[in-house]
Amino acid sequence: MKKIAFSLLMVAVLLLTACGAKTASGGPVQLSFMMWGDPAELTVWNQIVKDFEAANPNITVSVEVSDWDSYWTKLKTLLAAKTPPDMFAIDAPLYLDYQSKGVLLNLQPYLDKNPGMLDGLYPQTLQAYQTPQGYFGLPRDFQTIVLFYNKTMFDKAGMAYPTADWTWDDLRAAAKKLTLTGSDGKTTQYGFSFDMWDMEPGYSEAIWSYGGSILNADHTKTLLGEPAARQAWQLLYDMTFVDKSVPDSTASGQYGGDTFLAGVSAMTPLGHWVVPGYADAKLNFDAAPMPKGPAGRFTSVNSAGFVIAKGSKHPAQAFTFLQFVLSTAGQTRLAELGFACPVLKSIAESPTFLNQKIAINQQVFLDSLQYANIKPVFKGYDEWASAVGDGMAPVWSGEADLNKTLDEVVVAADAVLAKNK
Repeated sequence: MKKIAFSLLMVAVLLLTACGAKTASGGPVQLSFMMWGDPAELTVWNQIVKDFEAANPNITVSVEVSDWDSYWTKLKTLLAAKTPPDMFAIDAPLYLDYQSKGVLLNLQPYLDKNPGMLDGLYPQTLQAYQTPQGYFGLPRDFQTIVLFYNKTMFDKAGMAYPTADWTWDDLRAAAKKLTLTGSDGKTTQYGFSFDMWDMEPGYSEAIWSYGGSILNADHTKTLLGEPAARQAWQLLYDMTFVDKSVPDSTASGQYGGDTFLAGVSAMTPLGHWVVPGYADAKLNFDAAPMPKGPAGRFTSVNSAGFVIAKGSKHPAQAFTFLQFVLSTAGQTRLAELGFACPVLKSIAESPTFLNQKIAINQQVFLDSLQYANIKPVFKGYDEWASAVGDGMAPVWSGEADLNKTLDEVVVAADAVLAKNK
């Protein structure tokens, strides 16, 4: 399998070499590229750059990788100083905040000159970047949320692994059985854990499956306090404070926020970005579909993308790099990275992605697209998410009433939406 993937990669590189010679005219060009990530990702991106430079000998690319918080701080500083990198990574929900400020290059003229370039990409991943003026960014990969489970914990409990038939009631019942306490009465193992701040791997899947919504269609009203949504909130609250099968925020914080990674929770909903870390931690884990609720099965899909700064002195060459990232060669390298799902269907549905060294159910990440809602993309998303996540924090620490807090959070969140119309 690996030999076949490598051969396809080299063919694609050679083909792009022929195209690159035409694209990269004139003297040498140096491009700068910024993204968030960790050292392992930098290693792979340096390899992608090496492949690209082999195909485009007149273009060199310098890559800078920072942790999530540092990345956005530095990016805002560079944009304010009008010294941005030629290209930088973007999280889809934050895309319109940057596009609306006029700091991104409109890619539509370049796409018009390259018809068919977006053929073969998952349409759900493109939707977040569409605007009436065209595309100002393109996806590089995507993340669907699935249910990770610790096989060792299930085996010790003599329980069957989660299946596609599971409902949220099934998950709750299993979480109770998988929760263990020591002789001192303290919990030593939790049945379930979830991100209590971010909607993506946290509460959104439950709300949708109970028939609720996060926002209305034009992103002018927060719907987290509607009756159907409150049913989902109540489920998660009861699992935390009645069943005590979910760690509250204080307990979760003792393990760095990820009790599944720490080996003290049996199930958690997250995306493919955790797979390499869970494998490095020697966890015996796998992935299953999110459970069904009264309204059906739902999950979320989000993507990381690339944009070109409007102030780039080399927009054509920067676009050539984006082309390479979305090519068979570039997407193959990204699949080998293992942090996300390729946006190019031919690679995502090939042995390169499906038969990775980390032997888990990779197919479930692709199948989840069938019932995935796109993580909302709108101006002011970051501020809105903070209003919700920070506002709900006292609930998850056990210090505030759920329904009263929801009422207050909806008001604060709606104020953010009104400000960003």
